[in-house]
Amino acid sequence: MEEYVIIIARTIFLYIVILFIFRVMGKREIGELSVLDLVVFIMIAELAVVAIENPKDELLTALLPMFILMGVQIVLAYISLKSQRIRDIIDGKPSVIINKGKIDEKAMKKQRYNFDDLLVQLREKNVKNVADVEFAILEASGKLSVFEKNQDKENNEEGTLNLPLIMDGVIQEEHLVEIGKTNLWLRQQLRGLGYKDFKNISFCSFNNGVFFIDIKEE
Repeated sequence: MEEYVIIIARTIFLYIVILFIFRVMGKREIGELSVLDLVVFIMIAELAVVAIENPKDELLTALLPMFILMGVQIVLAYISLKSQRIRDIIDGKPSVIINKGKIDEKAMKKQRYNFDDLLVQLREKNVKNVADVEFAILEASGKLSVFEKNQDKENNEEGTLNLPLIMDGVIQEEHLVEIGKTNLWLRQQLRGLGYKDFKNISFCSFNNGVFFIDIKEE
């Protein structure tokens, strides 16, 4: 009987501890968890299970690695905020699967993403025909963001993808290629708008001929 009481007490205590740890690590939707988030969550859950199944073991042996994992997660999250390169390694990068109505097979192969995956996720977005898609972006979380073609476009204007051209003061060369622009073009446009040093720009995007620019806070 005493053993069952210990198991119940440990279960409730570890439940509260895990809730605290997850709240400290930050809020994210389940579908938006990075690989690192998922690994940490699984490891913490496994440690909790082991601690509950072995009531004779000291609780500290489970709590210590849990809080170590929490600390590692917080430190990496802070570093990823400061470094785009680290953020790309930890969270991954989105890939444009359909660009201006054309499927990019190379991007699909790179992500080990097949046509069955594409069709399933398009159906989940209530898109019946691939031909109706202007852009489709495979997010780092594995979700597919879909932008359908506008049937009422005037003058047959071609849609443009609103990708970030500068993030944390770093020019996104791949995104410039996606929209058919160059590094020189971007620098000239920014200088024309009065932004001489792109490293002071935290975020810059370009859509339908209009720039959105946000300057880093001092």
